[in-house]
Amino acid sequence: MLIKLSGGTVYDPAAGIAGQQQDIYIQDGRIINAPAEATPDKDYDLKGKVVMSGAIDMHTHIGGGKGNIARTLLPEDHRADPVERTHICRSGCGHAMPSTFVTGYRYAEMGYTAGFEPALLPINARQAHMEMGDIPILDKGGYVMLGSDDYLLRMLTAKQDQKAINDYVAWTINSAKAIGVKVVNPGGINAFKFNQRKLDLDEQNSHYGVTPREILRVLATAVKELGVSHPLHVHGCNLGVPGNVQTTLDTIQGIGGLPMHLTHIQFHSYGTEGDFKFSSGAAQIAEAVNKNKNITIDVGQILFGQTVTASGDSMRQHANHKHASPNKWVTMDIECDAGCGVVPFKYRDQNFVNALQWAIGLETFLLVDDPWRIFLTTDHPNGAPFTSYPHLIRLLMDKSFRNDMLATIHPEAQKMTTLASIDREYSLQEIAIMTRAGAAKLIGLKDRGGLSAGNWADITVYTDNPNREQMFEKPDYVFKDGQLVVVDGKVIATPWGTTHTVKPDFDPSVEKGLKDYFDRYLTMKVGNFKISDDEITDDGRGSVTVHPLV
Repeated sequence: MLIKLSGGTVYDPAAGIAGQQQDIYIQDGRIINAPAEATPDKDYDLKGKVVMSGAIDMHTHIGGGKGNIARTLLPEDHRADPVERTHICRSGCGHAMPSTFVTGYRYAEMGYTAGFEPALLPINARQAHMEMGDIPILDKGGYVMLGSDDYLLRMLTAKQDQKAINDYVAWTINSAKAIGVKVVNPGGINAFKFNQRKLDLDEQNSHYGVTPREILRVLATAVKELGVSHPLHVHGCNLGVPGNVQTTLDTIQGIGGLPMHLTHIQFHSYGTEGDFKFSSGAAQIAEAVNKNKNITIDVGQILFGQTVTASGDSMRQHANHKHASPNKWVTMDIECDAGCGVVPFKYRDQNFVNALQWAIGLETFLLVDDPWRIFLTTDHPNGAPFTSYPHLIRLLMDKSFRNDMLATIHPEAQKMTTLASIDREYSLQEIAIMTRAGAAKLIGLKDRGGLSAGNWADITVYTDNPNREQMFEKPDYVFKDGQLVVVDGKVIATPWGTTHTVKPDFDPSVEKGLKDYFDRYLTMKVGNFKISDDEITDDGRGSVTVHPLV
């Protein structure tokens, strides 16, 4: 079938197109050049409409054990979402941590066509892929977690060379079917198991004598030398701790110019000034990001309301459990790999700390110059559910609305932020970079995130509306791989997306040492640890796409 999208106003940063009227042709799931004589089977008149590629959420917790713990811990969250009752395809529910099917629906209803799980625990990767495989419409992928795993820390203690570490990292990426590497509180999750309750950048793990700085260096080097497109994805030390802005600045300098992505940077941008000993470090962080072109960030914006924090950072989650709302929480260790913490939380606009956190995230968005190196996230569900993205987009695009909201928060927080003095308003082209072209480039998706011929036809069509929240929460049309899946903000079809991976080379001999280690220390054999492509595709739910290395 030949489909024509006629006369839409196109925002396609990957092709350098910003607000130009253009026709788009779709055939066999991909965008094609205008055919010489063929008559379209279907022609959509998009005059006056805004056309972008499908949005990509490059950091969203949509698969893995922590999500299931959160759902189990918060049955009231599932009773509180009546919207799913309007869907006739399949039941599902949840607001802060929705069920798999609802996740696909809610993302597609906003114009998103891909989401990436940023904490794919290797020993639990099979379950995470099965869970993501139950999410309709969206493409998926994951960043495999390393940095607190006993095997890597033993390698560092033994002073094994970079080549050996590269082989282990590549083997783990292949085994877990990942597209990148994530480190969470480097070494800190492990240190928590030895009763350390904090671990700064240059502080040694009490058992292994290894520092977070060493872990970050060897992993960032491995990712670069292996040719993985997405830089090392870093959840740094001291998340949520007043004064951690200095740790973050030291982390940026300490990586030595290697590519590095700092995730949910808002939670790592706190000073200690003022009567409350809590202040914004956003200006310092933005200045450092602007100067260091090897650094990319996503924000992890908090928005007010009920959510649940779910993280592998058991050290920091345990420290924060006293703030649980409602008052119930889970912290656990996971074999020799990592940990998990789930703490429900309600962000309040009249709480000084929460209000300033809100302002810090927005300051960061508005002070970082290059939209190709900053990405729109709430660290779903930690800062807010992903369904709040349209509201966040309006905050970034509408200074008047932003200042009206600022005037309602805790008065002392208003005094501690420069937000009111920042005039910048994001353009539609900048939103398209942050949520489409830039995200695809960062992750290494060669044929997504743009509207040029040859790209897969992931396309979202909006009615232009000065109220950007209304505009982005209800697209007119969403196409996934050329198939129409959303009309007027409602899902009409539920195809299965692909799973994005990379397969860096490694020396097969690495597996001999790993087999001995698994046999001695783990409850899983090395053969069971490795996931095959068939396990992801054999029930007909999508495919596996392997992207080239760089």
